Amino acid sequence: MRSLSALIICKDEEDRIRPCFESLEGFADEIIVFDSGSTDKTVEIAKQYTDKVWITDDWPGDGFQKARALEKASCDWVLIIDADEWLDSEMKDEIRAQLSNPNLQEVAFKLPWGNVILGQQMKHGRSSRAPKRLFKREGASITKVVVHAHVETEGKVSTLKKGFLMHNSLRGFDHLMEKTRTYAWETTRKYHSNGKKSYGIYFAVVRSIWTFFLIYILRLGFLDGSRGLLMAMTFAQSSFNKYAGLWYLEQEKKGS
Repeated sequence: MRSLSALIICKDEEDRIRPCFESLEGFADEIIVFDSGSTDKTVEIAKQYTDKVWITDDWPGDGFQKARALEKASCDWVLIIDADEWLDSEMKDEIRAQLSNPNLQEVAFKLPWGNVILGQQMKHGRSSRAPKRLFKREGASITKVVVHAHVETEGKVSTLKKGFLMHNSLRGFDHLMEKTRTYAWETTRKYHSNGKKSYGIYFAVVRSIWTFFLIYILRLGFLDGSRGLLMAMTFAQSSFNKYAGLWYLEQEKKGS
């Protein structure tokens, strides 16, 4: 079996990071943790599972921090896993099978998400996505952006068919609102710095409607019941905020 490095970036995650470590214990060949200044017991917990823990005195952003962690990896393959995620047993079996395949052609795999909202796994809508998280270390890189970094590889990419990358992302409704607000604003700033146009405030409305239709109808979010409706509305609002914020920054620039 090809060797595997697991990368975790974290801060103040003592309430939900143990399932992540427990799913990696005895599975990953090395666990690399980059903590950006936790004030709780996150680092103490991490050191119970690995001696490869780095503490940084800054937070450069999601992609920059993950790129730092990737530089420390030494194994053949790399798994990026967040502190609020864990691998279920079927997913671990599937990864083992792929990494032990002598005829492996892929350089990366996408892992189906198993988002948990209010104790129930979501299977549709935005939760039907599968992020690229498992990849061959050689030749790979991580986009250096503040939010929503991506793994860049060259070669065949497939999606694993069994199991889930479980994801318990919400501590409460206030956390959901804060998370979507922060991500929307950071994305707005990224768009603005890259010269992306807003196409006006009305486009922001259209974009939010399309996001809702995509998540709730096309991706069958309605099959997840009230939770599916909640998430579709949340991402529609976030979509509006991203483009409305971009329009707002354009108006500020014109008036300066």
